[in-house]
Amino acid sequence: MIMETPNTKPAVTIYTTPTCVYCKMAKDYFTQNNIAYQELDVAVDEKAREDMVEKSGQMGVPVIDVGGTIVIGFDQDLLAQLLQIKQ
Repeated sequence: MIMETPNTKPAVTIYTTPTCVYCKMAKDYFTQNNIAYQELDVAVDEKAREDMVEKSGQMGVPVIDVGGTIVIGFDQDLLAQLLQIKQ
C-alpha cells in the first residue's frame, strides 16, 4: 500500500500554445517554485485539445489541471493555493 505524505504535490498538466504569453508565465512560475508539470501543446496535439475543451469548456489557453481542479488562465493566487506555494 502506498501512503501519500502531506507534502505530496498534485499532478499538474498545462495545456498551451507556442505563442501564449500567459502559458510562458505559468510555466516560469512552476519552474521557479519547483513544480513538476506536463505540458500539452494544443496547437499540434488534437487529442490534448479535445481533452482541454472537454475539461474546461474553453478554447483559450492556458488551461491548467491541478490534481483534477481546472484553472483557466494564469491565476497565480489560485495556483499558489492549490499547490501550497507560499507567496
